[in-house]
Amino acid sequence: MTYQRPQAAILTRRLAEPRRFIQVVAGPRQVGKTTLVQQVVEASDVPVQLASADEPTLRGAEWIAQQWDATRLMAGTEGAVLVLDEVQKVPGWSETVKRLWDEDTRKRRKIKVVVLGSAPLLIQRGLSESLAGRFEVLYLPHWSAAEMHAAFGWPVEKSIFYGGYPGAAPLIDDHERWSRYIRDALIETTLARDVLLLTRVDKPALLRRLFELGCRYSGQILSYTKMLGQLQDAGNTTTLAHYLDLLAAAGMLTGLPKFAGEAVRSRGSSPKLQVLDTALLTAQAGYTFDEARADPEFWGRLVESAVGAHLANAAAAGVCELYYWRERNREVDFVVRSRRSLTAIEVKSGRTQEVLPGLAAFAAAFKPKRKLLVGGGGIPIEEFLTQPVAHWVQG
Repeated sequence: MTYQRPQAAILTRRLAEPRRFIQVVAGPRQVGKTTLVQQVVEASDVPVQLASADEPTLRGAEWIAQQWDATRLMAGTEGAVLVLDEVQKVPGWSETVKRLWDEDTRKRRKIKVVVLGSAPLLIQRGLSESLAGRFEVLYLPHWSAAEMHAAFGWPVEKSIFYGGYPGAAPLIDDHERWSRYIRDALIETTLARDVLLLTRVDKPALLRRLFELGCRYSGQILSYTKMLGQLQDAGNTTTLAHYLDLLAAAGMLTGLPKFAGEAVRSRGSSPKLQVLDTALLTAQAGYTFDEARADPEFWGRLVESAVGAHLANAAAAGVCELYYWRERNREVDFVVRSRRSLTAIEVKSGRTQEVLPGLAAFAAAFKPKRKLLVGGGGIPIEEFLTQPVAHWVQG
């Protein structure tokens, strides 16, 4: 039986409701957006028009109108579903969708619309500019360790190293082939087609080097000034912060802000670099799985990045807000705010007998609801990564 992601049930339920909103399925490349929508619509009992703009020929607004007209013809009295894949590649897509959606609303046509895209930043821009009040978003993050186990039988250790890209899973027995796939089909394609081609980037080489730097320093706090020094670039920190936002929107790399209890201070802090999938780190690190397991320092860094990616994907899906905390020599790896409660999380890959002064100092200053030690004799890494983040930070 083909594995079906939990979000499929949400989309099925939404499409079964009376026509209310355009359904937007957004997320990084190669996390199964198209497959999920196909699974849902193929199980439905209404006609479906599925079209993709991710083709070499340039698509224009008239292409959307043609697909829409075809859906209207097949709808009849029972209705139909129109699925537009990679819609952000159509110039002015949101204005065209708004016009056609509003026409159908006035005429009470039973057409439901699903749009998909790999560049959340661009999709969000189009939605907020033209489609306010007409859509709801279903975000698909990278696959979790629990999902990779359910679909491929992986133990958690494999997910820590190989990440959460289902398309790469059959290749892991050939490390060189797997790493080439991640570098060429995921990293390069995302940078070239989802970031550089569709957004204005004045220094594309700087953006690429920033991504490489972020993978190398994932889990570490680095000021923008130090980043510029590492990158040997005379650019400004505002440009670097913007490029980090673009990489985060593409589901590749984010910069976690410092928790300060004050939003203004938090936004001005040095970021903690965090890959959103550990495959992006390991495919470039030069380690095989066995070599990584045999290097305690590298594996410890990888474990922290895996925990961070688990939390950051939940934050991207709106489950929580994610920060780090540091004052002088006291530090907490992750601070999670969910609803009105705070959870402080420290990660240790090996057993530890040491006192954790960072957790104690943070608790004294901010009174978190929970203080969690992941690994190191606390919550087992395997257990933490196979439970949804909400299990640890809500309730």
